[in-house]
Amino acid sequence: MKKSILLLLFITVFANAQNTEKEKISQTLDAWHKAAADANFNTYFDLMADDGIFIGTDATENWTKPDFKVWAKPFFDKGKTWNFTALERHIFFDKTGKTAWFDELLNTQMKICRGSGVLIKVGKEWKIQHYVLSMTIPNDEVDAVIKIKAPIEDALIDKLQKK
Repeated sequence: MKKSILLLLFITVFANAQNTEKEKISQTLDAWHKAAADANFNTYFDLMADDGIFIGTDATENWTKPDFKVWAKPFFDKGKTWNFTALERHIFFDKTGKTAWFDELLNTQMKICRGSGVLIKVGKEWKIQHYVLSMTIPNDEVDAVIKIKAPIEDALIDKLQKK
Protein backbone atom coordinates (compact mmCIF):
# COMPACT_ATOMS: atom_id res chain seq x y z
CA MET A 1 0.00 0.00 0.00
CA LYS A 2 2.82 2.37 0.93
CA LYS A 3 4.56 1.72 -2.40
CA SER A 4 1.32 2.39 -4.31
CA ILE A 5 0.85 5.71 -2.55
CA LEU A 6 4.46 6.72 -3.25
CA LEU A 7 4.09 5.73 -6.90
CA LEU A 8 0.87 7.72 -7.22
CA LEU A 9 2.53 10.72 -5.56
CA PHE A 10 5.52 10.47 -7.92
CA ILE A 11 3.27 10.28 -11.00
CA THR A 12 1.24 13.28 -9.81
CA VAL A 13 4.35 15.38 -9.15
CA PHE A 14 5.86 14.40 -12.52
CA ALA A 15 2.63 15.21 -14.40
CA ASN A 16 2.32 18.57 -12.66
CA ALA A 17 5.95 19.41 -13.43
CA GLN A 18 5.44 18.55 -17.11
CA ASN A 19 2.29 20.69 -17.25
CA THR A 20 4.21 23.59 -15.68
CA GLU A 21 6.98 23.21 -18.27
CA LYS A 22 4.43 22.99 -21.09
CA GLU A 23 2.95 26.26 -19.86
CA LYS A 24 6.42 27.87 -19.77
CA ILE A 25 7.06 26.71 -23.33
CA SER A 26 3.69 28.03 -24.50
CA GLN A 27 4.46 31.34 -22.81
CA THR A 28 7.86 31.45 -24.55
CA LEU A 29 6.35 30.76 -27.97
CA ASP A 30 3.50 33.23 -27.41
CA ALA A 31 5.98 35.90 -26.27
CA TRP A 32 8.12 35.20 -29.35
CA HIS A 33 5.18 35.61 -31.69
CA LYS A 34 4.06 38.76 -29.82
CA ALA A 35 7.55 40.26 -30.03
CA ALA A 36 7.41 39.86 -33.81
CA ALA A 37 3.92 41.41 -33.98
CA ASP A 38 5.16 44.32 -31.83
CA ALA A 39 8.37 44.65 -33.90
CA ASN A 40 10.41 44.11 -30.74
CA PHE A 41 13.68 42.94 -32.27
CA ASN A 42 15.65 42.34 -29.05
CA THR A 43 12.92 40.36 -27.29
CA TYR A 44 12.25 38.30 -30.40
CA PHE A 45 15.86 37.25 -30.86
CA ASP A 46 16.58 36.88 -27.12
CA LEU A 47 13.99 34.08 -27.06
CA MET A 48 16.04 32.10 -29.58
CA ALA A 49 19.05 30.00 -28.59
CA ASP A 50 22.38 31.52 -29.60
CA ASP A 51 22.84 28.77 -32.20
CA GLY A 52 19.16 28.75 -33.18
CA ILE A 53 17.89 28.06 -36.69
CA PHE A 54 14.86 29.54 -38.45
CA ILE A 55 13.46 27.87 -41.56
CA GLY A 56 10.90 29.94 -43.44
CA THR A 57 8.25 29.12 -46.01
CA ASP A 58 10.50 29.78 -49.02
CA ALA A 59 12.84 26.92 -49.93
CA THR A 60 15.81 29.30 -49.71
CA GLU A 61 15.03 30.37 -46.13
CA ASN A 62 17.27 28.35 -43.84
CA TRP A 63 18.96 30.80 -41.48
CA THR A 64 21.25 30.68 -38.53
CA LYS A 65 20.25 33.17 -35.84
CA PRO A 66 22.86 35.76 -36.93
CA ASP A 67 21.78 35.50 -40.59
CA PHE A 68 18.11 35.66 -39.65
CA LYS A 69 18.78 38.79 -37.58
CA VAL A 70 20.38 40.49 -40.59
CA TRP A 71 17.48 39.52 -42.85
CA ALA A 72 14.78 40.49 -40.33
CA LYS A 73 16.27 43.76 -39.00
CA PRO A 74 14.88 46.03 -41.75
CA PHE A 75 11.36 44.66 -41.16
CA PHE A 76 11.61 45.23 -37.42
CA ASP A 77 13.08 48.71 -37.95
CA LYS A 78 10.12 49.67 -40.17
CA GLY A 79 7.63 48.11 -37.72
CA LYS A 80 6.38 45.86 -40.55
CA THR A 81 6.91 42.35 -39.29
CA TRP A 82 4.56 39.40 -39.01
CA ASN A 83 1.73 38.58 -36.66
CA PHE A 84 1.23 34.92 -35.76
CA THR A 85 -1.28 33.71 -33.17
CA ALA A 86 -1.41 30.10 -32.06
CA LEU A 87 -4.68 28.33 -32.79
CA GLU A 88 -3.52 24.94 -31.51
CA ARG A 89 -0.28 23.66 -30.03
CA HIS A 90 1.14 20.25 -29.03
CA ILE A 91 4.27 19.97 -26.87
CA PHE A 92 6.41 16.90 -26.15
CA PHE A 93 9.54 16.26 -24.03
CA ASP A 94 12.57 14.03 -24.18
CA LYS A 95 13.36 11.83 -21.15
CA THR A 96 15.62 14.46 -19.57
CA GLY A 97 12.97 17.19 -19.65
CA LYS A 98 15.57 19.59 -21.06
CA THR A 99 14.52 19.29 -24.72
CA ALA A 100 11.03 19.79 -26.04
CA TRP A 101 9.51 19.72 -29.50
CA PHE A 102 6.22 21.10 -30.65
CA ASP A 103 3.89 21.72 -33.53
CA GLU A 104 1.38 24.53 -33.77
CA LEU A 105 -1.26 25.82 -36.13
CA LEU A 106 -1.04 29.58 -36.53
CA ASN A 107 -3.39 32.32 -37.66
CA THR A 108 -1.21 34.54 -39.88
CA GLN A 109 -1.44 37.06 -42.72
CA MET A 110 -0.83 34.00 -44.95
CA LYS A 111 -3.92 32.37 -43.35
CA ILE A 112 -3.25 29.10 -41.50
CA CYS A 113 0.41 28.15 -41.24
CA ARG A 114 2.14 25.42 -39.29
CA GLY A 115 5.06 26.06 -37.01
CA SER A 116 7.15 23.28 -35.56
CA GLY A 117 10.38 23.19 -33.73
CA VAL A 118 12.61 22.35 -30.82
CA LEU A 119 13.25 24.21 -27.59
CA ILE A 120 16.08 23.65 -25.14
CA LYS A 121 16.17 24.55 -21.47
CA VAL A 122 18.93 27.02 -20.70
CA GLY A 123 19.06 27.52 -16.95
CA LYS A 124 15.42 28.10 -16.01
CA GLU A 125 14.41 29.47 -19.43
CA TRP A 126 13.25 27.76 -22.59
CA LYS A 127 14.96 28.94 -25.81
CA ILE A 128 13.89 28.25 -29.37
CA GLN A 129 16.60 26.08 -30.91
CA HIS A 130 14.98 25.28 -34.23
CA TYR A 131 11.82 26.65 -35.84
CA VAL A 132 10.17 25.65 -39.10
CA LEU A 133 7.34 27.70 -40.59
CA SER A 134 5.22 26.04 -43.27
CA MET A 135 2.23 27.20 -45.23
CA THR A 136 -0.65 24.76 -45.25
CA ILE A 137 -2.21 23.81 -48.56
CA PRO A 138 -5.66 22.24 -48.72
CA ASN A 139 -5.30 18.85 -50.40
CA ASP A 140 -7.84 19.75 -53.11
CA GLU A 141 -5.68 22.74 -54.12
CA VAL A 142 -2.25 21.08 -54.27
CA ASP A 143 -2.25 20.77 -58.09
CA ALA A 144 -3.02 24.48 -58.52
CA VAL A 145 -0.24 25.45 -56.09
CA ILE A 146 2.25 23.19 -57.85
CA LYS A 147 1.50 24.94 -61.16
CA ILE A 148 2.22 28.32 -59.57
CA LYS A 149 5.47 27.34 -57.88
CA ALA A 150 6.88 24.89 -60.46
CA PRO A 151 8.81 27.40 -62.62
CA ILE A 152 10.57 28.92 -59.61
CA GLU A 153 11.26 25.68 -57.81
CA ASP A 154 12.29 23.73 -60.93
CA ALA A 155 15.13 26.26 -61.33
CA LEU A 156 16.04 25.87 -57.66
CA ILE A 157 15.97 22.07 -57.92
CA ASP A 158 18.38 22.25 -60.88
CA LYS A 159 20.70 24.57 -58.96
CA LEU A 160 20.69 22.40 -55.83
CA GLN A 161 21.26 19.18 -57.78
CA LYS A 162 24.37 20.72 -59.39
CA LYS A 163 26.02 21.44 -56.01
